[in-house]
Amino acid sequence: MTLTLTPFMEPFMSWRSPILRGRLAACLALLVLPLAAGARELPDFTQLVEQNGAAVVNISTVQHMQSRDDYPMSRSEELDEFFRRFFPPDGERGPPSARPRSLGSGFVIESDGYILTNNHVVEGADEIMVRFNDRREMTATLVGADARSDLALLKVEATDLPVVKLGRSEGLKVGEWVLAIGSPFGFDYSVTAGIVSAKGRSLPTEQNENYVPFIQTDVAINPGNSGGPLFNLDGEVVGINSQIYSNSGGFMGVSFAIPVDVAMDVVRQLKQNGRVARGWLGVVIQEVNRDLAESFGLSRPHGALVTRVLEDGPAARAGVREGDIIVRFNDQPIDFSSELPHIVGRSEVGADATMLVVREGEERTLKVRVGELPDRPEEVAAVTPSGSTPSRLGVTVEAPGAELRERLGIEGGVRVIAVDGAAAEAGIREGDIITRLNNLEVTDVEGFTAIAEALPAGRSVPVLIIRGQVPTFLALRVPE
Repeated sequence: MTLTLTPFMEPFMSWRSPILRGRLAACLALLVLPLAAGARELPDFTQLVEQNGAAVVNISTVQHMQSRDDYPMSRSEELDEFFRRFFPPDGERGPPSARPRSLGSGFVIESDGYILTNNHVVEGADEIMVRFNDRREMTATLVGADARSDLALLKVEATDLPVVKLGRSEGLKVGEWVLAIGSPFGFDYSVTAGIVSAKGRSLPTEQNENYVPFIQTDVAINPGNSGGPLFNLDGEVVGINSQIYSNSGGFMGVSFAIPVDVAMDVVRQLKQNGRVARGWLGVVIQEVNRDLAESFGLSRPHGALVTRVLEDGPAARAGVREGDIIVRFNDQPIDFSSELPHIVGRSEVGADATMLVVREGEERTLKVRVGELPDRPEEVAAVTPSGSTPSRLGVTVEAPGAELRERLGIEGGVRVIAVDGAAAEAGIREGDIITRLNNLEVTDVEGFTAIAEALPAGRSVPVLIIRGQVPTFLALRVPE
């Protein structure tokens, strides 16, 4: 078969044809232009760094110790090996009574010498030294610190210092570019960039407290970045780099920053009062999962489930009960239980607030006067008691002793001494204290048995237990 070009098609099929070359050039332009536009959209951080680098500082501390055994070991064996290789030993010395350690970063927020950093950077320090990028060094005093938010406010005697521009973390969007300046591993004024990965992350402390809605980023943060600023593309500080999630001690793609809105509220209180007062309800709460939502008659999992109401606390005076689910505080909906401490903690102490709770499937509005969070959480402990009986739920219980009830702050309840069947499937364990079953208070062993026998078969019911000093609701499906 022979292909014959017509006079009309021949100019378009010839490589030398101006028409074909023009068409090809146009096609290539259409392919290249989006790539060029994408390249132009990539951020240029150079001006941001030039404008703000001078306001970022390196912070080191000195602790006076009595003997070499008191000297804290480095957090990184790899870093110790680096210094052993590249720096000569300083010979035999006596006990290091005072030795500076480069611990973290900070930034100037006011030109007359106020500097913000993390509390863990300066905690326990006898002397705090601040080094600027022009190699000036100054001794800083601690104005105040707040362990719950991991923030510390320092002051150096100086004027006309370069300062950062403070932004608003509330307006941050997931996917937005952010940049960090700090001193990872002591390498001063290192710059790293990434995006906002998530907002409002909950990172409970060792005391199970959670008052900071952290900003999660993929900016490379390492030891030494702590306390340094997190900038947006407008050159505004939107966060204070604080923590990393790591199995190795180094960056693994997940880092966390304290929102600047939270930080500046802490700064204001530290300057005015030298301490931070937080709002407090006096409740212990937990997350509502799908099973619990079903057992409490919710259409979907949301809200903060109250597992304990502290005696004489603001919530107790407002009429909050164990088993209530707080779904709104003032005008702010509560989707996850971790949101409630963030919102209440930033509320003004003594202010009146409105709560919407779900109780036995019905919504109720309660008025509460916000209290002040105590300095130390209430201490509770567990002891052993006596007497037992089995139940249809697969759990054997006994009456807790008077000392145990007193220490847990409960008047009744039963202690689990054996578990099987439906109770085991619900997650109940030996040693748990059951205080409520199907939203009814458990006063003693006989009362528990009566409630258990009356439960409707095949239905999920909530069970309130105390385990390891922490009250928790579990969803238990009653056997057929």
